[in-house]
Amino acid sequence: MTETRTTCPYCGVGCGVIACEEEGVVSVRGDDAHPANFGRLCVKGAALGETTGLAGRLLHPEVAGQRVSWAHAIDEAGRRLRAIIDEHGPQAVAFYASGQLLTEDYYAANKLMKGFIGAANIDTNSRLCMSSAVTGYKRAFGADVVPCSYDDVENSDLVVLVGSNAAWSHPVLYQRLVKAKQVNPQMQVVVIDPRRTATCDIADRHLAIAPGSDAGLFVGLLREIAQRGAFARQYADAQAARDSAEPWTVARVAEFCGLTEQEVNDFYTAFITAPRAVTLYTMGINQSASGSDKCNAIINVHLACGKFARPGCGPFSLTGQPNAMGGREVGGLATMLAAHMNFEPDDLARVARFWGTERLAQTPGLMAVDLFAAIGRGDVKAVWIMGTNPAVSLPDSHAVCQALAACPLVIVSEVAADTDTSRYAHIRFPALSWGEKNGTVTNSERRISRQRAFLPAPGEAKADWWIIAQMARALGYGDAFRWQHPHAVFCEHAALSGFENHGERAFDISGLANLTRAEWDALAPVRWPVRASGDTLDLQQGWRADKQLRMVPIEPQATHARTGQLYPLLLNSGRIRDQWHTMTRTGTVPRLMQHIAQPMVDVSVQDAEHFQLRDGGFARITSRQGVMVAKVSIQAGQRPGALFVPMHWNACFARQGKVNALVDAVTDPHSGQPESKQVAVRIAPWQPAWQGELISRQPVPLPSHVQWWRKAIDGLHHLTLCGDKIIYDELLLFCQQRNWLVQTARAGSLCHLLAWHEGRLMLGLWSAETLPVIELALITAAFDSAPQTPAERHALLNGRVNGQPAQGRIVCSCFSVGETRIRQAIAGGCTSVDALGQKLKCGTNCGSCVPELRGFIGDVTGHPHPNPLPEGEGTDRTYV
Repeated sequence: MTETRTTCPYCGVGCGVIACEEEGVVSVRGDDAHPANFGRLCVKGAALGETTGLAGRLLHPEVAGQRVSWAHAIDEAGRRLRAIIDEHGPQAVAFYASGQLLTEDYYAANKLMKGFIGAANIDTNSRLCMSSAVTGYKRAFGADVVPCSYDDVENSDLVVLVGSNAAWSHPVLYQRLVKAKQVNPQMQVVVIDPRRTATCDIADRHLAIAPGSDAGLFVGLLREIAQRGAFARQYADAQAARDSAEPWTVARVAEFCGLTEQEVNDFYTAFITAPRAVTLYTMGINQSASGSDKCNAIINVHLACGKFARPGCGPFSLTGQPNAMGGREVGGLATMLAAHMNFEPDDLARVARFWGTERLAQTPGLMAVDLFAAIGRGDVKAVWIMGTNPAVSLPDSHAVCQALAACPLVIVSEVAADTDTSRYAHIRFPALSWGEKNGTVTNSERRISRQRAFLPAPGEAKADWWIIAQMARALGYGDAFRWQHPHAVFCEHAALSGFENHGERAFDISGLANLTRAEWDALAPVRWPVRASGDTLDLQQGWRADKQLRMVPIEPQATHARTGQLYPLLLNSGRIRDQWHTMTRTGTVPRLMQHIAQPMVDVSVQDAEHFQLRDGGFARITSRQGVMVAKVSIQAGQRPGALFVPMHWNACFARQGKVNALVDAVTDPHSGQPESKQVAVRIAPWQPAWQGELISRQPVPLPSHVQWWRKAIDGLHHLTLCGDKIIYDELLLFCQQRNWLVQTARAGSLCHLLAWHEGRLMLGLWSAETLPVIELALITAAFDSAPQTPAERHALLNGRVNGQPAQGRIVCSCFSVGETRIRQAIAGGCTSVDALGQKLKCGTNCGSCVPELRGFIGDVTGHPHPNPLPEGEGTDRTYV
């Protein structure tokens, strides 16, 4: 067995992972020595070994859907790119990259696009999650510097989480917070979120603010700091910021935010009197048409009362992706140059000298939403998309798909053979996946870690930096891209960070520029700066003498979305516990599909009654842009007038399951980040005539009138179906065309069907008016070994063994523990989370299911939640 220290490829916490590989079987465990997680892993990280198979992988280059050699694919792409550049100029070309890329890949892409093609049209999916935070930091500090560490979170007196369901989005950091609060019960935790989430499990206070009203709360806090004489020191524009905050009295804030004056006052007192305070914020703040202002409103209050640049204090933006920070370092956004430099004369000249180019882009390029709009208009005629799925993740996804369909040249570098985006590709490059990649990533606290390869490259898959270097050669720029190993790319990146940098730029890792390959291979996690001349970064005084810290005057804005008679509700979108982005990795892992297996919509009790929605039923959600279908989940902690839907599902995993089909392409004017968190919608119940489960050895074509959701199951195809017309006749014809024997049971709306060929089970359908409960273990066993006795075949046709209780919805994905077993254990005396863990193991690994376990205990025992929320907010059964 070989063991390799590497880094998790999911969220920005940047957990260390030890990957164990033996005869092609991969298992993982947390790295006890890594300072981000100290051995902890969430359920997604713990399941990484289950994502390393080759099923569904893109393994060979393709042109026009046909497999070709690498030489042919590169030459064809280079020829077509060169023709477009020569005819229409460099502005007709764009790259769209990803926070999933390693820093070395990102550096190569940025260098090729900005430095040698000569346009700055390289943006990234980080624009969708972190660009408002970048803008906020740059406006306040003069540089994109995250001023906090995870140690600050653990060593604070007050931790404020705003627009962040960290329990599910950053679970390992959240578990560090849980542990810190256990060690120090005096620590106060405040959650600011329109809905009650799993993060509220440890909250001393939950402020269920009106959607999009966060800036009002923090601008009012700035006024209160001034009113109470708590200003610690003056910064540039402090008076202007105070003047803009003056109208925001407690009464006005309460009205704007939908809170009581008591709730506002109590929060303000807690923040002002706490010796130390950290504010953690993420997509709920950033994904707004005024996200940059919200970020600065948060930064302002930390500057004003001195809770900044000292242990346990600061405004801490949590990064959503594993290497969004690394992408910012190398200039992966269209609005910046490499090494945190800007489109200013000195920086432009400096980068051009370092790269030895006369073609450096001189002005910022198109940001993500504008970039795809330009593709739709025909202004951009070639786009190279690397490691991301904009046909799903960008707002107004129908328009994005139309743009890609009309684009003359779409190149996609991808791991998965089939994604919504790659379906539009003219040329496809097979890229390396986690476990095969070799390079570095930077996490939310500025910590650079190594991601090390421990698996061989499958098929003809190649590293992204290598593909980019080969494309540079095909375009005639090969001399500047002669790297033979990612170590060389990293050292060039590090050298640029220190080039002509005498303290003028905060980002500086020049102390790593001369690492040998062996030293780079062994590089331990390290926070930047890592200067050749010393590693200090004194943000309290400003990171350099002439870069004074600045407060930004903020005028809070209501959400851009406007509800009305036709669209009376506000829709919020976000992540769920066990899935990641557009599911190309996590959607293939059966245990990560157990907790929430299809798109759902959280609805308040009041709205469910008003719109006649049934818990567990279906609803159609419609906006001005599009429509989606989701299961209804009625939640006591959901704010009336607001809905919540997960962002992950796409056309590969669902029909009409894309939330971004609903979202308008409205962006922040400063950061270009879309307002993905609020869109005006309407909702209506939909009662299909039948529902069913279809499991087969091969894909089954379905008519367009059927709604379907794909679910992961090893070696088979599993779809949950529903519709207004049963598909029995279509399935029967499908089986007859293959000479399969069919066994059926039909009675009223019930229709069960099994198809056999030479004694092997080929297909099974279990359908009825309501979704039948089936035992997957029984069915998958039948596909492996056909049942022999009549009783066994009858049980299979029934979908379950008669009299055997179903396990129920899976709550603990780590150990596949279902709701039925949990409730039975509680009824049998396991009336604490610890007792459940001892009996069933649930809650003992990543801890993400603990809030739900507490909810079940409350349901069964009638005992109050051990850390109750304010009166009137009941404990939810499920937290989504």
